[in-house]
Amino acid sequence: METSLGRIIAEKGMLLAPGVYDALSARLARQAGFESVFVSGYSVAASQLGVPDIGLLTQTEVIDAARRICPAVDCPVIIDADTGYGSAVNVVRTVKELVAAGAKGCFLEDQVWPKRCGHMQGKRVVPREEHAARIRAAVEARGSADFFIVARTDAREATGSLDDAIARAQAYKEAGADGLFVEAPRSREELERISRELEPPYVANMLEGGVTPLLTREDLASLGFRIAVFPLSGLFAAARAMKDVFEHLRAKGTTRDVVDRLLTFHDFHRIVDLPSYRALDDKYRT
Repeated sequence: METSLGRIIAEKGMLLAPGVYDALSARLARQAGFESVFVSGYSVAASQLGVPDIGLLTQTEVIDAARRICPAVDCPVIIDADTGYGSAVNVVRTVKELVAAGAKGCFLEDQVWPKRCGHMQGKRVVPREEHAARIRAAVEARGSADFFIVARTDAREATGSLDDAIARAQAYKEAGADGLFVEAPRSREELERISRELEPPYVANMLEGGVTPLLTREDLASLGFRIAVFPLSGLFAAARAMKDVFEHLRAKGTTRDVVDRLLTFHDFHRIVDLPSYRALDDKYRT
């Protein structure tokens, strides 16, 4: 099935998607020129609830995030849908709700719920056949919608076996997944093996501070990867900037001497497109 994300990959050879967590971060990514954005569950949990990525975020909260983010940008939005939040029946509802929200794809992982961040210890995975059934359910649930389904396996960390992870990914491809994602490979050699043994397109997850080596877009493309997500770069950058400014304000009682670290009042209005709303207001003013 052809999807808009599939077309971007075919035309560009590589889809590079930064992680976002709200409408503003999605707008900033789009204005930077990205052709797609990835709604990171880790980032939504942190920004909306102030909690770690350990399965505390619910299906409803993820779908609500999609409903706010998708209308804010004119590019495909991919959603981190965790495990689908239950059985294959729950996956059906998750996919249908995400399609209705305007999303153009999702990641579905084979962890036992409650899940953990892919680069944390203590993960467990469901039987291979159980997640293959979830993927089949997701494919049927999308129907003819423009919706790209990525099957993710966390077996590399959960079982310690790259062999198991690759076998699972192959099974998920047979179940109908459009893309494959082996989470948490530990070396370039493991990334190379993934690229040799899986049918593209497959995903690289570039997480600062994680267990997978950080490579460039060009490096990943040379290895055959066609989708690269940087899920936490924006969150970590924003948190660092706010932490620094808040600490300065608390210590100094003013932001007068750190104004150069901030966007200007007028630059921010351009980001949220204030001029178009003023024009709309003028149009309908009586």
